[in-house]
Amino acid sequence: MNTGLRIAAFTAALAATFGTAYAVGGGVGEIAPGPASAAHQEHADASPAERGGGHGQGHGQGHGQGHEGDEPARPGGLQISERGYTLDLKTPRLTAGESATLRFAIVQDTTGRPVTAYDREHEKELHLIVASRDLATFRHLHPTRAADGTWSTPVQLPEPGGYRVFADFTPKGGEGLRLGADLAVSGAYEPAAPPAPDPTARVDGYEVGLGGALTPREDGELTLTVSRNGRPVRDLQPYLGAYGHLVALRSGDLAYLHVHPNGEPGDGGTKPGPAISFTAMAPSPGTYRLFLDFKHRGRVHTAAFTVHVPR
Repeated sequence: MNTGLRIAAFTAALAATFGTAYAVGGGVGEIAPGPASAAHQEHADASPAERGGGHGQGHGQGHGQGHEGDEPARPGGLQISERGYTLDLKTPRLTAGESATLRFAIVQDTTGRPVTAYDREHEKELHLIVASRDLATFRHLHPTRAADGTWSTPVQLPEPGGYRVFADFTPKGGEGLRLGADLAVSGAYEPAAPPAPDPTARVDGYEVGLGGALTPREDGELTLTVSRNGRPVRDLQPYLGAYGHLVALRSGDLAYLHVHPNGEPGDGGTKPGPAISFTAMAPSPGTYRLFLDFKHRGRVHTAAFTVHVPR
């Protein structure tokens, strides 16, 4: 699995299977306008290639990929079908606060049949992200596949509103893909206000500091540093083959970036904390929410940040 940014198809309503906690942390930089105006502005900021969809990247590709020649990288998750595959969301509606089973399949368009053979990426055949449109709720899930190709996972989403489901996978012998589909969660809906700007996220007694910056269409380095009770955490545990997993979602259209750390456990040079570094590229200016999954003392934690990428 390459380490670094992989920008791919992304907008679907990703950790309940592993008891992954989610947390809404602080923000970095400016806060974007409300959902409607943000979506309009960031659609305008996007390149013609982005607005038209285009090729996304799979979970296993490295940073800086997703463009050919000088063409800017295209974000993922914005389309439900790509390169002959479709995300078939069989559970399009849930009820807020209720436990339910989310079911879906990846269908091969030429045959109309669900895919049953995948390449494993970061110890899993498929990674699933579920995020609310206001980016207040985030889940990184790892569903179970039945013999007929149908995937399922338990989920409980706390707030009503629109969600996006992102499937991140590589068909056997094929290229990595990120497909997205909309999920409705019923109930009285009030969009959450964005968090106050803060370079430090606090979750489950941990503090995570964010350093570096996202740059539009250029590789840049982000460093996230984990501490607890004022002391650096130097014994992070591998989670899905890495000391940290980072997902970035663009406010408005929920364009999806999956970023992998520089280095991996056992490579002889990567330390288990307190710092986790990532190489990342933003597909365009705009406001992004960053979600970092890390594991310590047997539990997965998720810290979140808001980052504004200037022109």
